[in-house]
Amino acid sequence: MEAKRSRDVLKARLEAEDYQKLIRIDNPKLHQFIAKYVELCNPDTIFVCTDSPEDIRYIRQEAIRTGEEMELAMDGNTVHFDGYYDQARDKKNTKFLLPPGVDLGSDINAMNREEGVKEIHDILKGIMQGHQLYVRFFCLGPLNSEFSIPAVQLTDSSYVAHSEDLLYRQGYEEFVRLGQSARFFKFVHSAGELDERRTSKNIDKRRVYIDPEDETVYSVNTQYGGNTIGLKKLAMRPAINRASKEGWLTEHMFIMGVHGPSKRVTYFSGAFPSLCGKTSTSMIGGETIVGDDIAYLRKKEGVIRVFNPERGIFGIIQGINSEDDPLIWKTLHAPGEIIFSNVLVTEEKGVHWIGKNEEEPEKGFHHSGEWTRGKRDANGDEISLSHPNARFTLDMKHLENVDPHLDNPEGVVIGGIIYGGRDSDTKVPVEESFDWMHGVITMGAALESETTAATLGKEGVRKINPMSNLDFLSIPIGKYIENHLNFGEGLKNPPRIFSVNYFLRDADGNFTNDKNDKAVWLKWMELRSHREVGAIKTPTGLIPKYEDLKRLFRAVLNKDYPEKDYSKQFTLKVAENLAKVERAEAFYKTKVPDTPQMVFNVLEEQRQRLIKASEKYGDYILPLKLKFS
Repeated sequence: MEAKRSRDVLKARLEAEDYQKLIRIDNPKLHQFIAKYVELCNPDTIFVCTDSPEDIRYIRQEAIRTGEEMELAMDGNTVHFDGYYDQARDKKNTKFLLPPGVDLGSDINAMNREEGVKEIHDILKGIMQGHQLYVRFFCLGPLNSEFSIPAVQLTDSSYVAHSEDLLYRQGYEEFVRLGQSARFFKFVHSAGELDERRTSKNIDKRRVYIDPEDETVYSVNTQYGGNTIGLKKLAMRPAINRASKEGWLTEHMFIMGVHGPSKRVTYFSGAFPSLCGKTSTSMIGGETIVGDDIAYLRKKEGVIRVFNPERGIFGIIQGINSEDDPLIWKTLHAPGEIIFSNVLVTEEKGVHWIGKNEEEPEKGFHHSGEWTRGKRDANGDEISLSHPNARFTLDMKHLENVDPHLDNPEGVVIGGIIYGGRDSDTKVPVEESFDWMHGVITMGAALESETTAATLGKEGVRKINPMSNLDFLSIPIGKYIENHLNFGEGLKNPPRIFSVNYFLRDADGNFTNDKNDKAVWLKWMELRSHREVGAIKTPTGLIPKYEDLKRLFRAVLNKDYPEKDYSKQFTLKVAENLAKVERAEAFYKTKVPDTPQMVFNVLEEQRQRLIKASEKYGDYILPLKLKFS
């Protein structure tokens, strides 16, 4: 009965062609979902987008026609501006909708599910009057893969619909293929009432609500991509929840191919908190990229296979320059379908941003309107040349270093997992764990990073961020850690787990690493994953031998690597490492009541190894003093 009613609603509200597009998908639950929000949001018109070139082209044309995007001088490039106060993820109003009795912990922003659904439905009622609704179908992961998740997006923003075309694989035909077997994620977005600049007007009613059980994400009265491009970080929440139930992992990780001897490629995934080198690692010259942000890890036949649910990049553009980011720089200066957001548009319809190593223009147009140097906002604050969170959106096919296995339905076999943080005084530049459990706990669960003055106004505050995924967890932290520990069971050859730290400083406050040294650490990890070089055993893990690094520095960077640099970088600092153990213990004792006991056992074992080493060698132990193993 409900299925018939839904079809009747759709038939009455859609043009015949669009109705036939929907009915071709044999999935009554999908029809019911779409009909429900057509009735609730009440759009003037509805466009159902298939995977056809004509339909995809229509979306881009609508973005230009509606004024949500503007064409630039470079062929295929467009620019979008968010509202002045709608420029970032709204953490305060991003909430999980949870039924009674479900508690994700004090660090998770949540509310009662029934109350949240009622509130969001009240806001959505009639919100699309005067707008066109775009019905979009995507696939989180490669097409025709047993691992991927189909997703349907309802949005009245042509910019959001266009952005998702670049970031995700079109999935209409996947829905047709799967029919009633499709277990799909659902996304509902409305920009709401628009002002004269076509930006969201009622941001006081901006809401981003995630219902993990119903696998639905709601986003209203906002246009910023982090709040509206539902399949990105918002989709991580229901994906983490589903993964937890099914025995796989959804991670905040890049995926890259590191090239070893004899044209061998070994794939690594890596989790880094913000401003810790995640993007620069995944885009390093000479290697290939599968993904820069999100990874699904699945076990199959005793190995871990990983794939990128996305196919594009929604990246921060501030600081990108020709010297440090040559691959992205080249792509951003070539013809192709790229959406820039909240950058400065010059009179010649070029773009400029903070940190671009070219002469800065004196005037232009951006998210604040007409801009000249020294312009101030209503609060008297100077408005920068571009927004610090300005972005670019592109399909990874435009990158020279895209890996050929990006769309492999089987994913790629993972050879190593990397955890990186910002640590000025403790962790060595690269280190391998003793085993899966030791790595998951001391490098993943205990991952911490120092804040920077630029972000929080106080530098050096250490924050623990398990697997760099804390902001996106939809399950209790203890359960999340337990899932990781269990995930290593039954593997034929578990991937090696590593930690990296690009921010170690010496006594004078100078970095001990050059920004290009990470290329050497990657090559060492690649060799270790194949057991082709040895290592020195320390109380906290396995570190490189000097002679191996000396050879790699010459081969990779064509430069000398003095032994004094090695000693400075790889000296074991006992007191600092003991303090790190204590901070991790305190976090899990006070913040995570369901912490697996194994976490405390492994941390205690690390403490005892450090104490024994200190008794034998002192508080600062040169690597060459330690025994080879």
